[in-house]
Amino acid sequence: MKITHVTTKIIRTPADNPLVVGLPPTTDTREFVTLELGTDQGLVGIGLTFFGGALTPALRSAVQTLGELIVGDDPTQTEAITAKCRKAAGSCGPGGIFSLALAPVDMACWDLKGKAVNQSVCALLGGLRGRVATYASGALMRPHPIDYLAKAGPRLRDMGFRQMKMQCGSEKTIGESIERVRVMREGIGPDVDLMCDINQLWSVHHAIDVTRRLEERGLHLYWLEDPTTADDYQGLARIADALSTPVAAGEYVYGIAPFRQLLEHRSVDIVMIDLLRAGGITHWMKIAGMAEAYNLPVVSHLIPEIHVHLIAAIPNGLTVEYMPWTLRLFEETPDIKNGQIVVPSKPGLGLAFDQAVLKKFQIA
Repeated sequence: MKITHVTTKIIRTPADNPLVVGLPPTTDTREFVTLELGTDQGLVGIGLTFFGGALTPALRSAVQTLGELIVGDDPTQTEAITAKCRKAAGSCGPGGIFSLALAPVDMACWDLKGKAVNQSVCALLGGLRGRVATYASGALMRPHPIDYLAKAGPRLRDMGFRQMKMQCGSEKTIGESIERVRVMREGIGPDVDLMCDINQLWSVHHAIDVTRRLEERGLHLYWLEDPTTADDYQGLARIADALSTPVAAGEYVYGIAPFRQLLEHRSVDIVMIDLLRAGGITHWMKIAGMAEAYNLPVVSHLIPEIHVHLIAAIPNGLTVEYMPWTLRLFEETPDIKNGQIVVPSKPGLGLAFDQAVLKKFQIA
């Protein structure tokens, strides 16, 4: 099988979230770069990337360039393709736009690899489980008022979610942060896992202070996410050592090397891997293996439609972030049953772009 053609597009969709109910609709938009790799056997592999912001056109150009570079190559040789792309990029990377552009190319190759042998990507990676836990994300955001949180938490629980994530970090006082968590915990009860994402907004001391007070009040968190600057490995380690609450981090770093720092410094209790910043499935799996060697669980960041394959395939896969930003791009997406996300049974990623949606929202 050989790659014969490459198609990339920029898609701009409304930045809404179907898990958010009862708030005014947002007018913001979200941009994605989609990739389709065609082959001489008539199979098409798909991938996507984003985080580009104002650099989305440059990101699309990078994806197109890497895709064209591997025309004529066998997409099942994922290590060889990754090495070829890395060599061609020279000193660009391993982080930044190179990782974001490599990721969809690698995804599409894994998609083709699965389609060629009529197996899901999860099966190719080991096929440990057919479904894994998932948590509601993006519905309990930092700007949302506290009275909304009081209603939204129970609503998500009644939808079947047994895990959900809220945000803190912009409150004016420690008391306000504690109150947001208290309202959420009392609304959902003691048996629902509640995570809290800080998005790097706290100092080391503040993170320890707030979370200790939460612990003292019995307002337990399933994990505290990105409490301080992502590359402050020593600072994260101080937070993790001071708390009984597990610390999760990793989504903000690029490639493999930073995870060695996070692991060696014991900066995290839960390893969060972003498929795009990792550079694709090939590198994602290597990072997950590193985490397993340290006896640490792995969780995903965004793109649940693809991450379900990865978390379900590894023995230390904990839960999938159900952030529904990308759902509308696909004809079908994985089912959620009893708080778990089900691995698609179709070959490859089990996904197909909804061409009508792509046509409607395509801007380039």
